Amino acid sequence: MHTTNHESILADALELAQSYRNSKNARALKPTASTAELRAGFDIELPVQGRPAKQVIKLLDKAAKPGLQGNSNANFYGWVMGASSEVGIAADILTSAWGQNAGIYQTAPSAAIAEEAASRWLLELLDLPRESTIGFTTGATMASFISLAAARYEVLRRQGWSLHEDGLIGAPSIKVFVSAEAHASVLAVLQYLGFGSRNLIRIPTDAQGRIHIATLATEMSLLDANTPAIVIAQAGHINSGAFDDADKIADLAQQHNAWFHIDGAFGLWARSSSNYKALTTGIDRADSWAVDGHKWLQVPYDSGYAIVRNGTAHRHAMSISASYLNRNEDDGRNPSEYGPELSRRARGFTTWAVLQSLGSEGVGNMIDRHCACAKQLAKKITSIKGVNVLNDVDLNQVAITFDDGYNLPSYEKSKNADATNAVIDHIQQQNQCFVSGADWQGYRIMRVSVISDQTGPENIEQLVNAIRQAWSAVLSQRAEHMALAKCG
Repeated sequence: MHTTNHESILADALELAQSYRNSKNARALKPTASTAELRAGFDIELPVQGRPAKQVIKLLDKAAKPGLQGNSNANFYGWVMGASSEVGIAADILTSAWGQNAGIYQTAPSAAIAEEAASRWLLELLDLPRESTIGFTTGATMASFISLAAARYEVLRRQGWSLHEDGLIGAPSIKVFVSAEAHASVLAVLQYLGFGSRNLIRIPTDAQGRIHIATLATEMSLLDANTPAIVIAQAGHINSGAFDDADKIADLAQQHNAWFHIDGAFGLWARSSSNYKALTTGIDRADSWAVDGHKWLQVPYDSGYAIVRNGTAHRHAMSISASYLNRNEDDGRNPSEYGPELSRRARGFTTWAVLQSLGSEGVGNMIDRHCACAKQLAKKITSIKGVNVLNDVDLNQVAITFDDGYNLPSYEKSKNADATNAVIDHIQQQNQCFVSGADWQGYRIMRVSVISDQTGPENIEQLVNAIRQAWSAVLSQRAEHMALAKCG
């Protein structure tokens, strides 16, 4: 057993962390180590008596760095991943040092009250019904899980069924209306909650991925008055950034006594911008919302918020009770009433700090800057022959495809897959910008998400140049291959 110098170890860790953050925009964006190399660094012998703590921290840093993704870099556009703000990281370090278990008020009073304050600010910033309750969770996936668990409880209660007493066996069948382009996490959550695929009614979408309202209305008109129902919409399509028509969906949900949930993992933050809030008209009429903190708000991973208008349904779906979970009348918020975890990290501290650091104006300005950057990118690249943008760039997402004239659609793969993948690969190999791919609307696309807190117009110019150079290289290579094929 080795003597531990806590102050020295923390100083070493902070020095390594600071060095990494200071170099974030100079480091490679793509991991440089292979899977085998990472295993060699981590899968070392487990010592019998334990290594000195300072050595362990150095070993961890050495093993991890080659496999770290560069999503804190201003030139990172893959997936939809926030960059973790500096103040959030600092608050996260304190959170770890304090070591609080934020399950109930009495185990972590400060954590509970931080969540109370941050909840109020979130509802103000997102302009959602102020009576709503918020569960601080790991991300939008668990936020949808919590919200839809509340939905399941409530729509069954309306039909006189007690989920707590009778469970799901023999319960009325709940019909769930969901977009044909719903995010995979929503479909997974529905499965976790016991909704089989036969209970899902998939509604087709338009060219931007928005729910076809007329079809939804027709499908919902077939509901029996005694059939419990849930309808799920998107605020910010993962590829296009498009918003479902929340106002019209809210009308239909109200008409059929259905619970209305919105998956707003990143798009819900548009409500904090005066320039983009119009995209979210009607969203405040929903019954629940799922949103990430670790995306556009730049809170360190992991952070998400389950927001539920009906606090009673929220608590009934989530509450854990036992005699040892002590509570007094003058206690503050009990976090375990709003999420499934009894033991968990005190997530409210980082949200509290980031919101205080940015302020409402700072959040809105960041949204505006990123959306302007997305429009800048779309305008620049569409002037390049063979480069096409498939979506209406209304938010921060840009769906790009490349056509060299040799691409033909086939049964096996998406249109333009070869050329688009080649451009993505070239950019990733250069490791100055990072982009990733997806399949959408029958095409292989390069999906660019402008969401790192430091990304600005100058970074977009770098990305435009990277795309132009990659496309030129790909065209030259493919022309050479075609020439060789003709000669052969």
